[in-house]
Amino acid sequence: MNSKSIRFAAAFAFATLFAGTALADGVVNIYSYRQPDLIKPVLDAFSAETGIKTEVLFLDKGLEDRIVAEGQNSPADVILTVDIARLTNAKEKGATQALDDATVNANIPAEYRDPEGEWFGLTKRARVLYASKERVGDEPIAYADLADPKWKGKICMRSGQHDYNLALFSAAIAHWGEAKAEEWMKGLKANLARKPEGGDRPQAKAIFAGECDIALGNTYYVGLMQTNEKEPEEKEWAGAIKVVFPTFESGGTHVNISGAALAKYAPNRDNAVKLIQFLSSHKAQQIYAEQVFEYPVEPGLEASAVVKAFGALKADTLPLADIAKNRKAASEMVDRVGLDDGPAS
Repeated sequence: MNSKSIRFAAAFAFATLFAGTALADGVVNIYSYRQPDLIKPVLDAFSAETGIKTEVLFLDKGLEDRIVAEGQNSPADVILTVDIARLTNAKEKGATQALDDATVNANIPAEYRDPEGEWFGLTKRARVLYASKERVGDEPIAYADLADPKWKGKICMRSGQHDYNLALFSAAIAHWGEAKAEEWMKGLKANLARKPEGGDRPQAKAIFAGECDIALGNTYYVGLMQTNEKEPEEKEWAGAIKVVFPTFESGGTHVNISGAALAKYAPNRDNAVKLIQFLSSHKAQQIYAEQVFEYPVEPGLEASAVVKAFGALKADTLPLADIAKNRKAASEMVDRVGLDDGPAS
């Protein structure tokens, strides 16, 4: 079943709920921005442990607005999403409700929780560089270096308007100010090998094909490619690259989170709380680390051996709130610079 079919099937299932009632024994309804294959391992473990079935509606946009529009008839129990800005946006739009749960609060450090309990960080990921093993040396590369003319025609990336890149650009604004960040973005655009396109994995493919030498990507995709038995070509892409941890002047690499929130009306609230408790647990954190190749938020729990082989991560200490508040400015800057138009524009 392709991704479009999965989304259609999920939407049909939720439409059926609307025809009757969203309340059902032994089920929890999830609205997710996270790709189904990335959350399946941990949701399967939750169902195996609790007997509670998970129904997932995957959306690539408009999740928060949909919950607000559905109002008290919304079947959504839990929101799963990526990016601190999307978590705070869900809260600001009134799509979430507060959860003050002793188990969740004990499992997730305060710096990865909303002070008012309306969202919870579950995993961390670093926005790094995929670099050609053959064509890029071992010298360190800073984020600022992406504007250096030495990389002209050698950089690939997905859309600048994608959440992953907007978060990085938001961090750049926080570190450098808007004027410097915009000059940097102009230099990045000039160095692109092509118009931004595709996801993170296709950037590794482009490096494998010789279309570019470096690309922006999230760490966990490398682990997923390296271990993909169903699509061996992805192993080839991963074999052509190495992970470089670029830094800001502070010495840290940009890190963002995935997270969960209790939906505003949550018809199956008890089951929703059980799911969030499970997602914050040591067992779920281990699954995220070992099977999804993300960095756990649980203190002291190490990344998987696959991820540790990428090298040591020294995370940027920039507060997540500073990233979130710059998202609008970052998005406007992408349009103003014409980043997604490519290098020739």
